[in-house]
Amino acid sequence: MKDVAAHAGVGLKTVSRVVNGEPGVTPDTERRVQESIESLGFRRNDSARVLRKGRTASVGLVLEDLADPFYGPLSRAVEEVARAHGALLINGSSAEDPGREQELALALCARRVDGLIVIPAGDDHRYLEPEIRAGVATVFVDRPAGRIEADAVLSDSFGGARAGTAHLLAHGHRRIAFIGDQPRIHTAAERLRGYRAAMEDAGARIDDSWVSLGSTAPERVRGALAAMLDAAEPVTAVLAGNNRVTVTVVRHLAAHDRPVALVGFDDIELADLLGITVIAQDAAALGRTAAERLFRRLDGAREAPARVTLETRLIPRGSGELAPAD
Repeated sequence: MKDVAAHAGVGLKTVSRVVNGEPGVTPDTERRVQESIESLGFRRNDSARVLRKGRTASVGLVLEDLADPFYGPLSRAVEEVARAHGALLINGSSAEDPGREQELALALCARRVDGLIVIPAGDDHRYLEPEIRAGVATVFVDRPAGRIEADAVLSDSFGGARAGTAHLLAHGHRRIAFIGDQPRIHTAAERLRGYRAAMEDAGARIDDSWVSLGSTAPERVRGALAAMLDAAEPVTAVLAGNNRVTVTVVRHLAAHDRPVALVGFDDIELADLLGITVIAQDAAALGRTAAERLFRRLDGAREAPARVTLETRLIPRGSGELAPAD
């Protein structure tokens, strides 16, 4: 910075103001400083800046799976909010493994990120208590924290699944399947609860063989659906618990000889062209709301941890409006 100041013919404080985007510098002076920075190849030493300010201007995002299309707009929204606050986003995938989630979150803390946004894979987050006490702002998104009090931003999984099931019931279905994710996952449990609530509201019978929770691997979902369709009393409609389940169900039903109604939880690519009725979440709003809450914490907000729930939206496109075949 001293070399830049000498080259531009200004004081060291002026260079500092330009580098840190602070006011009090005329446009002409800022231009001269920027030209000197480019001419000398100056790069700010962020390690020294951390030692001086105690902040790294970076935040961490722990996702379930970077390859999952649902997390693309969520991650992008977090990144945009971080960028607006002059912060770098560092993210990684837990692969739905609680141990890997903990390892990744603590590795980010060891690199002194200022805050964390976590989509939890596990249900016990007491391992983060020392980090939170040390000042690492933490917000959970899509699913709440387990065994600690922390901010959380969620979609209304219960209400969305209830609405999707009620939609199928309104179109005459009574044998409705629910195929979801692992039962230990908060969103899967809430969507199952919404399905059950709608069926009970309508006085519809729930057969245990119509409900299947577990891995979203295609072979598992295909096996569960095939058993439901080949039963003595086959299901006439399916509520798919997330986008990966929906894709597998669509592929399997394409080769099925009778029409089966479908409502998928989460919108998927080409769903509008394929005519798939969905319960849509606003993934970008989840990410943006979580990031904004995180930066409010970093700016000194001291209110009690809160849970924010965002509404879902039923989008009828044809598959959920099919009448029962029998």
